Amino acid sequence: MRKMFAVLAAAAFVATAPLMAAEQTVKGEVVDVACQMKKAPGGQGDAHKGCATACAKKGSQMGILTADTVYVIEGDYAADSNAKLLEFVAAQVEATGEVSEKDGKKVITVTSMKAAK
Repeated sequence: MRKMFAVLAAAAFVATAPLMAAEQTVKGEVVDVACQMKKAPGGQGDAHKGCATACAKKGSQMGILTADTVYVIEGDYAADSNAKLLEFVAAQVEATGEVSEKDGKKVITVTSMKAAK
């Protein structure tokens, strides 16, 4: 009976773990991930805005470049060829969402984004 209770309690904890994940706010520049990785530091800033915007419109993977890493953007803000991100390309932002790691990359499922102050 104790084993069954322990198994059920563990299963309940695992099932609710994603619900307990705290949201985080990440501050940095919205960049095209591929260009940032290939051309850094040339793949960022106003000089690269035109290229990054064109890539974003094509649905390229976008991210937030911080001082120490790039967070890949997922979720609603990455949907429809990055439609909600276009106004923020090459701009400093504050993005809030659930942060995780997939395949060795930091990922943020953005729930809100605004221009950084």
